Amino acid sequence: MGIPDIPVRLPHKALRSRLLFPYLLLLAVIFLYWRALGTHRIIELINSSSQVSRVDWNALEAGLNRCAELTAPPAQYSFPVPADRENPRWSALGGQSKPVLLRNATLFDGDLFQESVDIVFERGVIRTITTTSDASSIEGAIVQDLNGLVVTPGLVDMHSHHLVGGWPSFRATNDINEIHPSTGPLTPFVRALDSIKAYDPATTVIASGGVTSSLILPGSANIMGGEAVIVKNFLRAGDHGEENVEELLLEHGIPKDKRRRYMKMACGENPRRVYGHTRMGNAWILREHFARAKELRDKQDAWCLSAAAARERGDPAVISSLVAPGPDGHRGLPEELELDSTVGILRGQVGVNIHCYEPEDMEDMILHSEEFRFRIQAFHHSLSSWKIPELIKASGQNITVATFADFGLYKVEGYESNLRAGKILHEHGVPVAYKSDHVGEDTNAKYLLSQAATAHSFGLPELAALRSVTSVPAKSLGVDHRIGYARPGYDADLVIWDSHPLSVGATPLQVYIDGRPTLSTDKLQSAQSNPRSLEGPKIRPEPPKEANQLCSRIENSRNVLITGIRKSYLTLSQEKTSSEGLVVAINSGKITCLGRYDECVSTTSQNSNVIALQNGHILPGLTAFSTTLGLLEIPSEKSTSDGSVSPKVNPLDAENVVYAKYGIHPEGRAFDRARIGGVTRAVTAPIPDGFLSGVSVGIKTGLNKSILDGAIFQDDVALHFVVGQESKGPEQAPTVSTAVARLREILFENKGKDTIYGKAANGEVPVVVHSQNKHDILQLVKLKRDHGAVKLVIYGASEAPAVAKELAAADIPLIFTAAHGAPDTWEKKDALAGPPLTESPVKVLSEANVTFGLAFPPESDWHLHSLGIEASWAAKDAGLSPETAVNLVSRNIERILDIPVDEKSRDFVIYEGNPLQYGASVVLSVDGDDGSISTCWPESQ
Repeated sequence: MGIPDIPVRLPHKALRSRLLFPYLLLLAVIFLYWRALGTHRIIELINSSSQVSRVDWNALEAGLNRCAELTAPPAQYSFPVPADRENPRWSALGGQSKPVLLRNATLFDGDLFQESVDIVFERGVIRTITTTSDASSIEGAIVQDLNGLVVTPGLVDMHSHHLVGGWPSFRATNDINEIHPSTGPLTPFVRALDSIKAYDPATTVIASGGVTSSLILPGSANIMGGEAVIVKNFLRAGDHGEENVEELLLEHGIPKDKRRRYMKMACGENPRRVYGHTRMGNAWILREHFARAKELRDKQDAWCLSAAAARERGDPAVISSLVAPGPDGHRGLPEELELDSTVGILRGQVGVNIHCYEPEDMEDMILHSEEFRFRIQAFHHSLSSWKIPELIKASGQNITVATFADFGLYKVEGYESNLRAGKILHEHGVPVAYKSDHVGEDTNAKYLLSQAATAHSFGLPELAALRSVTSVPAKSLGVDHRIGYARPGYDADLVIWDSHPLSVGATPLQVYIDGRPTLSTDKLQSAQSNPRSLEGPKIRPEPPKEANQLCSRIENSRNVLITGIRKSYLTLSQEKTSSEGLVVAINSGKITCLGRYDECVSTTSQNSNVIALQNGHILPGLTAFSTTLGLLEIPSEKSTSDGSVSPKVNPLDAENVVYAKYGIHPEGRAFDRARIGGVTRAVTAPIPDGFLSGVSVGIKTGLNKSILDGAIFQDDVALHFVVGQESKGPEQAPTVSTAVARLREILFENKGKDTIYGKAANGEVPVVVHSQNKHDILQLVKLKRDHGAVKLVIYGASEAPAVAKELAAADIPLIFTAAHGAPDTWEKKDALAGPPLTESPVKVLSEANVTFGLAFPPESDWHLHSLGIEASWAAKDAGLSPETAVNLVSRNIERILDIPVDEKSRDFVIYEGNPLQYGASVVLSVDGDDGSISTCWPESQ
């Protein structure tokens, strides 16, 4: 038997040495030749040979200079970084003008926490970090006494598309993907730098979330998408305050030939869909391209060695042949601009970052990297990497997984996402970074830190979670000598937080970029005297080992005694709190007692099961509003969808209305996530494709019900329409104004009729209009004034805070999706970005006395496990009580949609931990209709 041809995967250091050694050797040879000759020798050779023209000598010298550039490895930096280092972005005219002393900070430095430290930075660089002393002072310094507030390095986002696709989004300025027949799926030669718009307001929004540096990448349509570049998120930061691309760059001030380079590549579904090749075809296209690049690199290396030798000998014939024009007219060193970036990859000068989701695709890319001897810096998105951590680690390349904490389910490649992926990868020693993929509202990079917080709640240790958005991405990108850490000698990119960074709604009080403050100081001054608790959040407890048997017994008997209850939100009039712990007795699925142990034990059945909790909380079952739950499982796959109303139907005919109740499939990953978030009910509207949506249905999320026995709790909830840009279609409503006119016609012309339109017109069924823009919303206010009987509700309502008084006066409630929205489209351009840049939109609505509940934007069912967290965060931003937060995602939704719920028989959920903070787990969900246990210690990917 022969020996199988299995590639040997070397450790990372050995692999890098193997890849770089030939080029370092070549560089050394060229350098020694050059130095040995010296200037006098060069002149002597020129003078001694009348047959060698000066043109040839100049061409040879230019070629050898280029050889030195081509073979030079990326700059290496010494550690620790010198404290007296200069920030190349700093200038006397526009840079930090005075030293700053942050006194008595709790510092996470990119690796560990340090308590009670003083941080001094000047000229855009951190100079000292010392133990706090009241006597410490710096002449002329601005002093901020933080009273223990947490300071971190500026967050580092290693995958963003802002600046190349700005807000609001337009086709005219969307320069993310280079898709054109003339270039095809291989465009390594394009550069994100050439698409950057130095005015993108998203940059300021992102910085307000503490994200000070971002890698701006081309998109993922192409197998090779082009070169990326790192920016600092500070618009008009230069000496003259101009919209200048160069002054955005992290490496502004460093010679251009010394700057780091990054390549965006992609595998799998995206290039397959855009260009029609299979994975096999894409692999061949990539390998053929790399083979061409390798051939060019080898030719260059041969030329450089020959040129160095010819220069030493001064051989006129050889020199002339080396610099003679080729078929393309180019003299000297062989080069192809099209292959320049790819050759740079092969030489280790261009870092490779690959959009890649599935195990087979990542394994294939590792094989390509081994075949052509290049290193992969990171797999991006990589939602199935948790399945193959040892395969990734065994590559020896120290590949970072730059992923999402919970964003997933949106396409086949993302359907295997796992909420505990960060924990799994970390336990296997794979570096984990979280990134935004910033494009729109659902990937807003402002909220990058919340991904680390989510990952922590699902098991990633606290320090690893904080490193995942600071030092890990900086190290992966090779810029950890400047950013990602808060240490002497590093750029003064620092964030002061109002609470523990991994707590719900942690918000910057100040963000420094190159030592310059980017936010108002008002909130910082207030927080200095009233700091919030800095206690770190908890990790979700795992189910007990005996959970399966215990759940089986409880589901059969429906009798249980639960101890350790700290808080109940079941009714506003009977809230109960206890620091010592209360007991809840459940008999036949109904709460028969909530109080002290001696009060409740007598009401408990003798065969009751006992669950002992440490920090038990009881909430009403949460109610979600969705346009997809149960109707659309994978948004990118039509085969998993109920479908949408044809844009060609006549919307004025009630016979064309679609009823969601007939298409509901109450199963799937989104339901799993709903259950672990305490969501027991949902209202799902038919999927809209134009003006007419249809009639929504009320469904339960528990595993114990089918369509035949209670999975649908209300057949017809509301009638839905769309008014705005999404309503425009060639036949239903070619214009927004047509949509408004047809909605008015439907409601005015159907009064008294026994149809769904008649019921809507008579106020028997709520009318939910999906709309975002403030002017469109005012049209709906006018409709309500003209037709008082209709029960009008607005879903979405991103710009509603701008017309909050009018909405309150008209008594129009909202299902609001923009508590953490974004002005990412023209019709939402005046949406509030939220703290710390603007007032909270929820606060504006609340103070105007608008009735509203909260929901996620369309196609966000992957986020349902965080519905309670979203409500808590919105309440924190707005200064609302925890009780109000609970109502925003339960009772308010029910009241707005006229869903009848008896407080004595509503669904309720028992948690271990506080579900309004990260780290709580559902223990039991109980169906209020029949007392059945709908979920017991649910877990999900």
